[in-house]
Amino acid sequence: MEEFDRIARLFGLIAVRAGEVIMKDRESSGRPKIKADGSPVTAADLEADELIRSCLERNLSNIPVVSEETSPNVLSFGADRFILVDPLDGTKEFIRGESDFTVNIALIERATPVAGAVYAPALHQLYMGGTTAFKLDTRGDNTALSFSNMHSIKVRTAPSQGPRAVVSRSHLDAATKAWIECHQINDFRASGSSLKFCIIAEGEADVYPRLAPTMEWDTAAGHAVLSAAGGSVVALNGSPMRYGKLDYRNGEFVAWGMSPGCSK
Repeated sequence: MEEFDRIARLFGLIAVRAGEVIMKDRESSGRPKIKADGSPVTAADLEADELIRSCLERNLSNIPVVSEETSPNVLSFGADRFILVDPLDGTKEFIRGESDFTVNIALIERATPVAGAVYAPALHQLYMGGTTAFKLDTRGDNTALSFSNMHSIKVRTAPSQGPRAVVSRSHLDAATKAWIECHQINDFRASGSSLKFCIIAEGEADVYPRLAPTMEWDTAAGHAVLSAAGGSVVALNGSPMRYGKLDYRNGEFVAWGMSPGCSK
């Protein structure tokens, strides 16, 4: 098994454990706090973050970790290899009682996501990507998981009637609508969190334009899964999206399945 596939499975195991913590906290979670940047944070975010960082320290102690819920300055700018963590992506969906929130863990090498896991605990769906992308339904599994039940996923060729877009439920702004209209896309669905990348990776949609701000920990794990499934994530000028920026802030981007065409 390739190193990146082993790491992706490890991330999957850790993400499922974090998901169990999140689901337990969901029943008893109090009111969220508001961080300095205006985004909400819950007890579930913090407890899942602590579990993930503890597991990574035991298993990959030589690789620095940057998490949404911990100070990003633990990583010096320009590090060649590091791990990005979002312990609860889609906190707004979580707070509203919806199901499309995720745990995201990704390994970055030379500014590129090379292994990642995305787990949607309320949906029991685990996605992993290294050299190949896989999906596993965790219903009925214990924390050891049964990887023998996972199946490979890959992007599809866009249908003849045109590509299907997946867009952010919380950030469907005028610019995104204009992009969809400009590309003559008539079919689209909304989803929260990093699941948008996974929806493309398993061939349920073809393109995800994101013209609103995101952080690297929001996208890295989904990016790894999509890349392993045969897709790509590019800036609006068509260049590959890079990681390890000084402020960890992404620019505008488009995630593609096998759909050709310009992202401008």
